[in-house]
Amino acid sequence: MDMAVGIIIGAAFAAIVGYLVADLINPIIGIVMGGIDFAGLLAKVGEAELTYGNLIMAIINFLVIAFVVFMLVRSLNKMKKAEEAAPAPALAGPTQEELLADILAALEK
Repeated sequence: MDMAVGIIIGAAFAAIVGYLVADLINPIIGIVMGGIDFAGLLAKVGEAELTYGNLIMAIINFLVIAFVVFMLVRSLNKMKKAEEAAPAPALAGPTQEELLADILAALEK
């Protein structure tokens, strides 16, 4: 069940990242680089058109997703370490006086 939820959330996250890259990051990069539109980048070899702009967009998508997953795993590891570092509660046992009273009672028998 957890895996199914993860897959659904991952698919939704991929759609969000796709939008983020296509509609926000690529235009900003295009403006900085002099108005380049990555979606329109292509090379013609004979009659074939190689759209390498889509490859650039896919690489940016990958980098964004990889960064988010890295940050998620890093924060989960920090939480796990903090959980492990927390001291276990001390076991409540008899006090020193109670032990001495038990010894005294055993000696008096």
